[in-house]
Amino acid sequence: MPSLRSSSRARPRPPVAALKDVPWAGRRSHLGRRGLAIGIDIGGTKVAAGVVDAEGRILAEARRSTPGADPRAVEQTIVELVDELSADHRIASVGIGAAGWMDLDGGTVLFSPHLAWRNEPLRESLQTLLRRPVLLTNDADAAAWAEWRFGAGQGESRLVCITLGTGIGGAMVMDGRVERGRYGVAGEFGHQIIFPGGHRCECGNRGCWEQYASGNALGREARQLVRTNSPEGRALLERAGGVEEGITGAAVTALALAGDSTSRELLADQGEWLGLGLANLAAALDPGMFVIGGGLCDAGDLLVGPAREAFARNLTGRGFRPMARIELAALGPRAGMIGAADLSRVSGRAHN
Repeated sequence: MPSLRSSSRARPRPPVAALKDVPWAGRRSHLGRRGLAIGIDIGGTKVAAGVVDAEGRILAEARRSTPGADPRAVEQTIVELVDELSADHRIASVGIGAAGWMDLDGGTVLFSPHLAWRNEPLRESLQTLLRRPVLLTNDADAAAWAEWRFGAGQGESRLVCITLGTGIGGAMVMDGRVERGRYGVAGEFGHQIIFPGGHRCECGNRGCWEQYASGNALGREARQLVRTNSPEGRALLERAGGVEEGITGAAVTALALAGDSTSRELLADQGEWLGLGLANLAAALDPGMFVIGGGLCDAGDLLVGPAREAFARNLTGRGFRPMARIELAALGPRAGMIGAADLSRVSGRAHN
């Protein structure tokens, strides 16, 4: 198959709907009925792509290492992945999810923490290279859309998704729309200040939620326990292989799942902070459901159980109002890929 780049003069560039203009509300039964789409999830270490059908099933996958911080090199990697996956599938559109802030039109990356994208007109550039409709969105928004369409959030009209990993990400699907706020940067839930004057956050503030309820926070608390030289800390260090730097959130989660009591206590503490933050979000947003995803959720009920209890204790108006459900995400690490693909399909259909 000839390169997509080499065929750039073959036909005029197709129009693409701005993300804010797609009339999704009230039309869920008509979404994504035709065509295959490619979803691309751009992370700090890898670029993952998949062919996704209208039911959210991944038919084929490919991936590359993220090529440093050079925007042009990342674009070329995307072209290579689309070329590879298009060889055996007829692709109608491409959706790209990446960490960062997008403008409301979904054409420009305002800022990306992993890559050197600063006011980068990425959609226009990629449409020129790919000769297909391209949709650009935040990776958390893409994952939330996937959970609403195909995962744990199906049937919920007001959904808030929380991603627990190195930090805390978030997104909202409200009445069939990805809610991005006035300026396109809604969902930075991890940076609500939950403990004034607390731990310093990478964003520059102190006491952000993600400093207390994330994978990084879990690892930090475990290492601090080791430094106390308490019996629990010494035992934890021994079970973790004797190397303090190896005590990460993932390592503590694995020990907890294996039955380690100290690791389970540390996870329960994280769950308390998680539930408190969710109660704050419920007071502001009043969703019907929180879907919790990300690597830290491998702990399952060891984390979510304490979170539900803390949520119930701290919810404003508790006892006199319905409580949002708190559920684990269903689609795992491929949710962003699935959601980006489906959003690109929906966007294209809305203006056909």
